[in-house]
Amino acid sequence: MRIYVDFDDVLCETARELSRLARALFGCQVPYESIRAFNLREAFGLDEAHYMSLMRAAHATECLLALEPTPGAVATLARWTADGHGVEIVTGRPYATHDASQRWLRRHGLEQITLIHVDKYNRELAPEADDWSRALTREEFATRRYDLAVEDAPVALEQLAAMPPCKVAIFDRPWNRATPLLTGHFTRCRDWDAVRRLAASL
Repeated sequence: MRIYVDFDDVLCETARELSRLARALFGCQVPYESIRAFNLREAFGLDEAHYMSLMRAAHATECLLALEPTPGAVATLARWTADGHGVEIVTGRPYATHDASQRWLRRHGLEQITLIHVDKYNRELAPEADDWSRALTREEFATRRYDLAVEDAPVALEQLAAMPPCKVAIFDRPWNRATPLLTGHFTRCRDWDAVRRLAASL
């Protein structure tokens, strides 16, 4: 199988760290379970300046390297790779975080897995390179095909619904619980045990 796995809040616990950072930086009292919007300006009630400060802190190398793996994720990806599945980590992180993200993967024994940056949220500048050493545009990414995708972000789920059909595991998070099952190919998974069971059924 060809498998797409999102990075933040699927492979690692980014929102829990963002909640802690927002509290430390700005006194925001929004615990993880109360993050009801994927848009962090809305979730934490931040203006543009505070939001950009939070993003700079969150994308610092030391912060990215400290993120805790989501329980069950690392072992599952290692098993899928050992079983010969083509696993790709598809992240909306800015391409500038590529080296730090690769270091996180090496630290957790996943350095053999391909890491692809996609401009999922229209945050990158217009592409200047013709090679893959940058974030792919949404249009470029839309030509790829997968058998299974594991994703938490509502915007990315909408893009997956418009791509060639594959099974999509909505990784359950507080900010996506109002997201409908956009097609019959979508299944909500509360944890990595549920994702593994879904993959085994394909």
